[in-house]
Amino acid sequence: MRHTLPIAPQFYVTAPQPCPYLEGRSERKLFTALPGDNAVRLNDALSKQGFRRSQNVLYRPSCAECSACLSARIRVADFTPNRSQKRTLRKNSHLRRDATSPWATEDQYGLFRRYLDSRHSDGGMADMDIFEFAAMIEETPVKSRVVEYTAPPTGEDGRRVLTAVCLTDVLDDGLSMVYSFYDPDRVNDSLGTYIILDHVELARSAGLPYIYLGYWVPGSRKMGYKANFNSVEIYKNGRWMNIGNPADHSPETHPLSVDPIAEQVARIALPDSRAQNA
Repeated sequence: MRHTLPIAPQFYVTAPQPCPYLEGRSERKLFTALPGDNAVRLNDALSKQGFRRSQNVLYRPSCAECSACLSARIRVADFTPNRSQKRTLRKNSHLRRDATSPWATEDQYGLFRRYLDSRHSDGGMADMDIFEFAAMIEETPVKSRVVEYTAPPTGEDGRRVLTAVCLTDVLDDGLSMVYSFYDPDRVNDSLGTYIILDHVELARSAGLPYIYLGYWVPGSRKMGYKANFNSVEIYKNGRWMNIGNPADHSPETHPLSVDPIAEQVARIALPDSRAQNA
């Protein structure tokens, strides 16, 4: 039995950078490393408090004068697709889903590059090479899966066509969609929406109550689609709440809208690792 006290994770703040969602603003992140022995429990606990995972780091927006970025999740039990989403499911019913261990492939990277060059050529990931891509997929200290969607073969080689990919974490209360990308030539098929709808069914079949979507940002066209799913909750003012009318949430800034970093860190509920270390 160990008698030493567990070491609490240390939190840090990034330097301000241009905001990728709201023009003219800067972003800042609060982050901590995912330690090996306690990575799964820490990821589970902090995901419930608005954090997201990137490789072996957990982060949450902590901008100096802005709190527009709101973590969003779908309540699986209450979700029902609307008419448009039902059309999306029918349109993509020919796709086959395969969930595998987090292992990067050249086909994935080729699709990833086409997706970035078409939709996010000026984003922070635009210069990512195949080695950085492999690190994004494979460097995970938690239970992760690569979910691939393939279309029926079109060539003589008989190979199915990789159409969409999602890197997904399996949490104790849901699935966290870490990053997804898809064929940019199939803009009319609403593949991004389809991936979310399919993950809802994945979670439902596994008895998991939530799908974590990442951040919804009022006023950002890039993130607006997340409000189109019913039974969406947002993490605001330290608790989860129904999103209600998206127009009721404002991206406006105020110098008092964000608490000091020390207060934010003090309110983070950490998992008790003593039972694990006993």
